[in-house]
Amino acid sequence: MALSQKYKYMITILLATYNGEKYIVAQLDSLLAQTFTNFTVWVQDDASTDSTWDILMEYKSRYPDKFHITRNETNTGSAKDNFLSLITTIRDNYLMLCDQDDVWLPNKIELSMAKIKTLEELHPNTPLLVHTDLKVVDQDLNVICPSFRFHTKRNYNRNAFHQIFNLNNVTGCTTIYNIALAKLLTTSPKHCIMHDWWLKLVAVAFGKVDHIDESTVLYRQHSQNACGAKDVRKLSYKLNRLINGHELKATLHETCYQAGCLLEIYPHMLSNIQKHILHEYSTIPQKGKLKRMQTLIKLRAFMPSFSRNIALFLFI
Repeated sequence: MALSQKYKYMITILLATYNGEKYIVAQLDSLLAQTFTNFTVWVQDDASTDSTWDILMEYKSRYPDKFHITRNETNTGSAKDNFLSLITTIRDNYLMLCDQDDVWLPNKIELSMAKIKTLEELHPNTPLLVHTDLKVVDQDLNVICPSFRFHTKRNYNRNAFHQIFNLNNVTGCTTIYNIALAKLLTTSPKHCIMHDWWLKLVAVAFGKVDHIDESTVLYRQHSQNACGAKDVRKLSYKLNRLINGHELKATLHETCYQAGCLLEIYPHMLSNIQKHILHEYSTIPQKGKLKRMQTLIKLRAFMPSFSRNIALFLFI
């Protein structure tokens, strides 16, 4: 029995678009080619100035039951903010995030659905988030690296509360999350580095996060990527991070402000231990250098590699 027949739950795919005419057709076609078909696509266009809107309306006319299309009157300024608008307003049994320039492999929804259903059997009524690996490809879909996880040295098992503040290991376009998590996502944080990172923070704080090792997305790399797949294994990448230490310090401090938003939005749901950790980490920018380093050690808020920890302690 096909999974789409076995499970009758509805999935909503949240697709944020902006000036995506070059690649959007390939993405929409890959959604329609999924082996699991019990889904709708909620598209929010961010006031595109190219032909993206016309393309979307064409698909809406051809597949009226599949696509719900909306358009922002003014541009939000980023894919992050467009996605946060969707994440904090759209509800369904299961939700998935979709980027306009990628291509989903045919079994992406089927694999994701099977995994999250298994988790729900183990953890009923629990907020859950599942994500997968990706294949890094060039703008013409030629494979650069078969594993984004390997390419960026991501450790998908870093899900302890003290490990999630200074490095994100979830890629939004691979995620599926359930209604229990969706109900918690009602407020956009004042400080948010990326929408998928915020999803991960809330999911770890109040539920469970798991992953699928298989790559389910062709993650297209081109000049307009909001976040690209940087090869962190290269010496040039590591040297550039050290040379541009002021940028790294600013980013690290942003992680502190982001953690503070978790404490601000959910003060009555967090445990006392969680609130203590969040308070200590979020106030790092207000402390002296020695105290900042001591706080990182006390919280065990380390990076997953030696070189990254050097940078962390140099620039925090």
